[in-house]
Amino acid sequence: MTRSNHDEGLRNPLLSIEELPARLWLAGMQSIWAGALYWYGLFNYRKEFFEFLLAETQSFERAEVKRWSEEPLGANVADYARLLGFNVMLASVAWQSSLQKALGYHFREFQRFAFSLLNTLEGAEGETVDQFMAEEAEALKRVAIEFPDAIRDIEAEYGFHFETEGYLKIAETERMNLYQVLPTESGVEVQPELKPVLTAHPYVLGPNILAFLPGERKSYVHAFANQGIPTYIRVIKDIDSNPAVQVMRGEDDVLDTRQFLHVIREKHNKPVTLNGVCQGGFILVAGLLTGEFEDTVDAIITVASPIDGTRSKTLEHYLKGIIPRFRDLAYATKILPSGNEVVDGKIMSWVYKLMSIDKEEPLYTYYQDLDRFEEDVRHGVREVCKTAAAINHWLIYDRIDQPIEITNLSKLSYRNPISPDGDLPIKLFGRTLNLKYVTEKGIKWLICYGENDRLVEPPAALAPRDFIDTEITAFPKGHAAVLTHWSHPDSEYALQKKFENGQRGPVRFQLDLSEG
Repeated sequence: MTRSNHDEGLRNPLLSIEELPARLWLAGMQSIWAGALYWYGLFNYRKEFFEFLLAETQSFERAEVKRWSEEPLGANVADYARLLGFNVMLASVAWQSSLQKALGYHFREFQRFAFSLLNTLEGAEGETVDQFMAEEAEALKRVAIEFPDAIRDIEAEYGFHFETEGYLKIAETERMNLYQVLPTESGVEVQPELKPVLTAHPYVLGPNILAFLPGERKSYVHAFANQGIPTYIRVIKDIDSNPAVQVMRGEDDVLDTRQFLHVIREKHNKPVTLNGVCQGGFILVAGLLTGEFEDTVDAIITVASPIDGTRSKTLEHYLKGIIPRFRDLAYATKILPSGNEVVDGKIMSWVYKLMSIDKEEPLYTYYQDLDRFEEDVRHGVREVCKTAAAINHWLIYDRIDQPIEITNLSKLSYRNPISPDGDLPIKLFGRTLNLKYVTEKGIKWLICYGENDRLVEPPAALAPRDFIDTEITAFPKGHAAVLTHWSHPDSEYALQKKFENGQRGPVRFQLDLSEG
């Protein structure tokens, strides 16, 4: 049996008869503590999931109060029967994956327990039962207590803190603020002669993921700033306290962005590179195609952006399971004190969880985390990983409500494909938005995507290449890897590097544009 490295010095291969009762007593006490931690942790993991369920139930009830009376009884019964079948299917998938994960864990741990008990009773070499139970209790303590604490505590290091000296507020509108992101690396200063970049965060995920852990050198926007690039980010104001955000349309987004672009262009006397992440990339592309950014923009970077959402087969498969009646945004909205209706951020994140229910069900994630922390304990790792804490902080706390009209733009892009002529399935200012505008204006476009992205699958990000010539860069791992893992300057696919296959990270792309 493999020994736990950090307990190596405590083990005695030959136990005396006097030690046996003490070790069994210690094991018993640890098992009681481990049992309490197990149920406490499991309750908290499931609690979060049921909070999502409660929010969705409230929105569903509000929408159905009106719709039930508008539909014939037979249609209502048929729709509810199909909805029940869809829910049963999701529950079945979740239960099968969670049960498999749980059984695998408990079978493995029972084997360890049996061997450790035999070692203790026989005085044999190897892990003793009290040591086994101590490791179990420690792993459960990390999952149930220390990990949630670390997730809350990471807030001071995670994301943007615009009140600090690392940021300069440059301009604002009713709906957005424009900040300049300053370098954090020692000895690096902004080089005004370099080409500036303006970054847009996704509405649905919020801005903080773009400044993941600056102190750990893991930040997408700081990867640009730390190369001396004049780096700017437009940040949507708090939707709860700003009625103008609550009712904003795609046209408002374009006009505010145009205003910021003119400010940056005038400051640096150079055209700007647009830099959109996820939904932010789709919104910037749409704005660019209106022609409103002419003379201010000559390049664009999109990162994991769903330019044609219909090509995300996972979401398409999920949506096909929902009958049209229940695809309405009315089932995902809430009313703010101002009286304005917005899309509930909790419900939107719930949708993403349901898409990957086999990996997102609370029981599955509980055992997944337990596996990871048990491995840490056995290898003497004593601190919770900051990256894991920050990712979970993002997933738990950055659930931002969205304006209905902005959400409708994304919804249309997932419902209708780009036309054979290259027209996006949306219009702004009543104008057709055609991808060939990019080529006509000589705008350079770098598309970055995650090879294993399950949220924005590669075909959805690469769709423009069916109509125009763009540069592409593939990054290993999933949706947020560019923002978290590869944003570190020493990582294998660091953003400022040119890779062996000739592809370039977005920072390298931007630097090369400055060099001409």
